[in-house]
Amino acid sequence: MDPYAMTTGVLRSPDFLRFLSSHVANEIGTNISRVALPLVAVLTLNVGAFEVGLLSALQSAAFLAVGLPAGVWIDRMRRRRVMMTADLVRCALFGSVPAAHALGLLSIEMLLVVALLAGVAQVFNDVADQTYLPELVGKEHLSSGNSKLEVVRSGGALAGPSMGGALAQLLGAPLTVLATAVASFASAVALRSIRTPDRPPATAPEGARMGRDIVEGFAFVWRDRLLRPIMVTTMGTNLCLSAVISLSVLFLADVVRLPAGLIGVLLVSGAVGGLLGGLTGARLFGRYGTARVTWLSLAVTSPFGLLLPMTQADWRVSFFALTSIALSWGAVLYNVGQVTYRQSVAPEGMLGRVNATVRFVVWSTMPLGALLGGIVAQQVGVRQALWVFMGGRLLSFLPLVFSPLVRLRDFTQVRARR
Repeated sequence: MDPYAMTTGVLRSPDFLRFLSSHVANEIGTNISRVALPLVAVLTLNVGAFEVGLLSALQSAAFLAVGLPAGVWIDRMRRRRVMMTADLVRCALFGSVPAAHALGLLSIEMLLVVALLAGVAQVFNDVADQTYLPELVGKEHLSSGNSKLEVVRSGGALAGPSMGGALAQLLGAPLTVLATAVASFASAVALRSIRTPDRPPATAPEGARMGRDIVEGFAFVWRDRLLRPIMVTTMGTNLCLSAVISLSVLFLADVVRLPAGLIGVLLVSGAVGGLLGGLTGARLFGRYGTARVTWLSLAVTSPFGLLLPMTQADWRVSFFALTSIALSWGAVLYNVGQVTYRQSVAPEGMLGRVNATVRFVVWSTMPLGALLGGIVAQQVGVRQALWVFMGGRLLSFLPLVFSPLVRLRDFTQVRARR
């Protein structure tokens, strides 16, 4: 662990700042690619809606394909080395797009392969990232470190798409993808500059099997009296929010009938809430307790979701922005808290599997939520469907209310009892 992080705030730790700078590069590059790759498909390759949808799906489907095995492998590897390798792989993949375009070799098939493989690399990066942070800053600084990383993630979500659009207009879509490659390389360089030595991985038991290790990680999550209700709550929250997100553009454009420019502003308002959550997280956790803020962040902000279906093309258009900001603020606080808890209680040789298990399970409900959103909206109407799913989101935090979490102030109380 970096000694500076032990004696001062994480922002005074040179190694944490290097780690944070790698996140800045990665988040900006990732959000640029989410704009640039579809633009290459549409503007350069002239493909249709199906191919664009498939491209977007492949960017996020990798976690469902390799998420659980990735957790096992990361528990057997040096985490910083995994992140650096993933960055360099993504650099090569994204760099191949403008190169292929310049040589006249670019095709939609190649773009789909790039999206899938870059997604696989991102899976390894993400799981290793969450597993590496306790090693870098120590468990006593996890909530502060996670809050700072959430600021970067929210800032990237806010700035990345607009940067991607501006670069595409200035340089063209294929060269914009090159910006993602450069960002990935910069992230690898920043990680390489960290001076705290990589902790050697836990030694794999003799004869260890992939299936047994995956089951062991899932069993730990399910048996833990706090991780289980946290996972169930996150599953319900993700399902409902995915349904709402899938209907948001249709709702604002066809039901509320807002102009495209205003729709764009409203859709990024959630990133503002995420940025506020990251900025206020460390102070709130320090003042009120990590465990208490984790469940209260959802309990307090979830009722704001009921404002969203009441959005109209007048002063009530503010309801959409207010809902997005409030829910994103609460979600960031909740995510910082529950990730901090996982990093605090998981055994050293199992944290990769625990992180991968939770993310695999809670992300699996997102495509289902998007599908259900369309089905329910087709049956009862878009506005009515938003009432259904925002009501479900309001109820999704109840497993936390009936868990031991509400009787705790800090997660350190759990660690002390183990």
